[in-house]
Amino acid sequence: MRLDHVSYAVARDSFVSTVQWIGSALGAGFIDGGVHPRFGTRNFILPLSGGTYVEVVTTLDHPAADRVPFGQAVARRAAEGGGWLGWVVSVDDIAPVEARLGRTSAAGHRVRPDGFDLRWKQIGLLELLEDPQLPYFLQWLVPIEERPSADPRTSTTIHGVSIAGDASSIAEFLGEPADHPLDQIAVTWVEDEEPGLVSVEFATAHGPVTI
Repeated sequence: MRLDHVSYAVARDSFVSTVQWIGSALGAGFIDGGVHPRFGTRNFILPLSGGTYVEVVTTLDHPAADRVPFGQAVARRAAEGGGWLGWVVSVDDIAPVEARLGRTSAAGHRVRPDGFDLRWKQIGLLELLEDPQLPYFLQWLVPIEERPSADPRTSTTIHGVSIAGDASSIAEFLGEPADHPLDQIAVTWVEDEEPGLVSVEFATAHGPVTI
């Protein structure tokens, strides 16, 4: 299992300032990712070294944000004051995950500012809404050179993630061992009042940064 990206959700009035704050902390500027018309959301992204990226996402004034699971998840996290929405695992073939969860994945796309239509399939948002410790799954439907992580803007990498939750439950959901569920990324299990992604540790040119 490979970590694709981590997602930070905020309210619309905090969107720009959050993008600037995280970019400053990590030593690089975000780029406009564009609008997710099927989800009622939009994002800015920061491609990192190591094949991952950070997403800052907010809702649009659009009915899809209230109707689809991703928009609902972003809106709920924003209403709680904003913060890490979750972690996203990429797979080469999403069909086994669909079979395990008993439903088909949802199609996603966003048109980048350069006009390229970025397309993917995703599944697991219903589980994330019910249990925020769980990741969701994504299969890219575009060549690797067009994916958000393809062109790093910084030498910063994701060193590890801290998750409040039950390691065995997440391991069962992923189908991976609890002691090392992700390739190349350290996972630390912590105690917190609420389950979910608590923090992300980045390795930057100026030392470790935890957000």
